Parts: sequence; C-alpha cells; structure tokens
Amino acid sequence: MKKDGDRAGLSRRATLALGLATALPARAQKSYGHGVSDTEIKIGNILPYSGPASSYGTMGKALQGYFNKVNAQGGVNGRKLKLLSLDDGYNPAKTVEQARKLVEQEEVLFIGAVLGTATNLAIQKYMNAKKVPQLFVQSGASRWNDPKVFPWTMGFQTSYQVEAAIHARHILQHQPNARIGVLYQNDDLGKDYLKGFLDALGDKAKPMVVAQLSYEFSDPTIDSQLVQLRAAGVDTFFNVSTPKFAAMAIRRSAEMGWKPTHYLASVSASLQSVIKPAGIDNAQGVITATFMRDPSETAERDTPEVREFSAFMAQYYPEGNPYETLNALAYSMGQLMEKVLQQAGEQLTRENVMRQAAALDLTLPMVRAGMRVKTSPSDYAPLEQLQMLRLKGDTYERFGPVLPT
Repeated sequence: MKKDGDRAGLSRRATLALGLATALPARAQKSYGHGVSDTEIKIGNILPYSGPASSYGTMGKALQGYFNKVNAQGGVNGRKLKLLSLDDGYNPAKTVEQARKLVEQEEVLFIGAVLGTATNLAIQKYMNAKKVPQLFVQSGASRWNDPKVFPWTMGFQTSYQVEAAIHARHILQHQPNARIGVLYQNDDLGKDYLKGFLDALGDKAKPMVVAQLSYEFSDPTIDSQLVQLRAAGVDTFFNVSTPKFAAMAIRRSAEMGWKPTHYLASVSASLQSVIKPAGIDNAQGVITATFMRDPSETAERDTPEVREFSAFMAQYYPEGNPYETLNALAYSMGQLMEKVLQQAGEQLTRENVMRQAAALDLTLPMVRAGMRVKTSPSDYAPLEQLQMLRLKGDTYERFGPVLPT
C-alpha cells in the first residue's frame, strides 16, 4: 500500500511538473498586434514639415535620431523601431488623411507625438473608434486627459489651463492692480489658455482684463491687435501665441515703445525659435513657465542631462540644433515610447501598449529637475508641474519652486 501511495504521489508531482512546464511557455508566449514582427515595430507620427508651422518638423528628425540610437544598441527586446513620420502642414484635414494612411495602410502599432491641438482633435474620435493608441499628444489641451471617454488618447505636457492659472495667480500676487490684455490664437489652443486664465482670476477677471483679442493662424501679422492692446492701456500682457506670432509680438512691442509686463505661453518659450529671432534686448523680463530643460540656458548647459543630450545630437542628428528645446522634447518622446515598449515585453498589442502607457512612473532627463512622469488608468496626464522662468540677459533664470498642480 505504501509503495502504491508513493507511486500515486510521484505521479501527481510529475503531472503537476508537466503542467507547469507547459504553462510557463504559454505565459511567455509572444502576442503580436499590428505593425509588429520578430524583428520590427512600426510607429506612426505626424508633424508639419511644410507650411507656416514647419519649424516643428525638426522634432521628427530628432525622434528618428533617437530611434536610430535605440536600433544601434539592439532595439527594444531585439526589435528595431521603424518610424513612419508624415507631413500634415499643420492642416487638420491633412492630419486625418495621414492618420488613416498610417492606421489602415501602414498598420502601425500606435501613433505618437503628433503636434497640435486642432490636428489631434481632428483624429481623436477616429483613433478611439479604431482602438489605436494616440500617445503623448504634443498639445496641452485638457481634453487629452479623459480616459473614460477617450481611452486611446493620452497627452504629455502640463495642461494649458493649469499653466494659464499659474500666470494668473502670479499676477494677482504681484500686480493686483494690473490692466491685463490677452492675445490668443483663435482655436482650441488659445481658448484653453484663456479659460484657465480667466477661471483663475475669478471675480477679478472683469475689472482686470481690459482687452481680449484673437488672431488667426493664417494672419500675416498681429500689428493691429498690438496697437489695440496699447490703446486700451494694457500694462500686463498675457501672450498666448505660437512661435511665429510670439516673436512678432515681442519685436513689434519694442518697436512701438510699448513695454508691459510680458507673460509668454510655454509653447513659445524657446530661446532659439522665439526669443533670439525677436531680439534678446526686446524680450528682457519676459516671464514664462515650462516643463522642459532648455539646453541653451546658462544654468542647464553643464548638467549631466544636457551634456548627454548634446552628445546624442552630435552623433544622431548632427545637422540639428543642439540648443533647440523642440529637439529635446522629441528626444524625451522617444524615451517615453521606448519605455512603453520595454514594459510591454512580448505582448506587443495595441491594448497592452495602452495599458503600459497608463502605468508609467519615471523621470526623463530633459524634463526639468523635480518633475516626474506618472500615469494611471484614471489619470492620463503624465506631467502636472511647471517651473517659472524670467529672461535676464541672454538666458532664462528660474524663480520660485516647481509648482504642483
């Protein structure tokens, strides 16, 4: 009887061992979705390489450089990253056309780092209907953090409304009697900033904001708006303009001899793309709030993070400007995409990519010190902090703490 019992026990243990042996490979089994093979992962991107916003095209080149770096080091889990970056000219109708091409013809695993509020808005419902991740949208509109309604769309940067509120609170604290003028782009970007600004001013908005003027992205100049702001007696200027118009506003204000306290939206804070073209002397004292390190800032140039980024640029995008924050932003987008794919492991499906994007907790070298990228299934806002800066001489100087939101 004892021997029979021993044999039965051995049999049960052998059966259990065999079950484990067959179960383990099943757990590690590869699961591929669209755009994935044993050797390659296809990723889509849409940027304005042509048209009035073509300066942003450098981001696609820097992102390709980062993918080249990853591939030179063996790829992600042995797979090379293939970037398919298409031009939309910053035209929402073209963005829709290019998104359809990437999803339906190229069958990319996901689309990432598409620029613009109106352009991303144009494809948001399509991407969610198709259940394709629309990751790390390059816009601070608040609508990218809505996982219940749009579970396949995720932003990246601190929202425009939060940023605008930070500026409004700074004005209330330091210039309680300000006569405020707002210039904003007449689209979702500008309206998001305006809402956050007015909401934060609260019952002070009506007496303090003496002028609200908009411009169209297709306008040749904003001279008439600046003349109207000065005529209204504005002494505090909240400039919600994209780079071309922000540089115009800074330069033209100086030419007019109009010198209000100037608050500048982060989308146009770049020293390289805005401040220098506008004229360093014309921009003295400009106040902004950002989440990215600026490689051209004096205080940042010798940090290990910026030195590493500069070495990357020299090797993988030598024709690009190593002091351009747009390139640093694209570099960070590449790192985030790499992280999501690393976490996804062998389960390279669109569903798991989205699941991993909603489970991030890390720091990025070119994001300002003290800020952390963190997401969850109920919170699709990777960044929720900002650092205030003021232009002094040829560089920004930080002031105040990193602001939690």
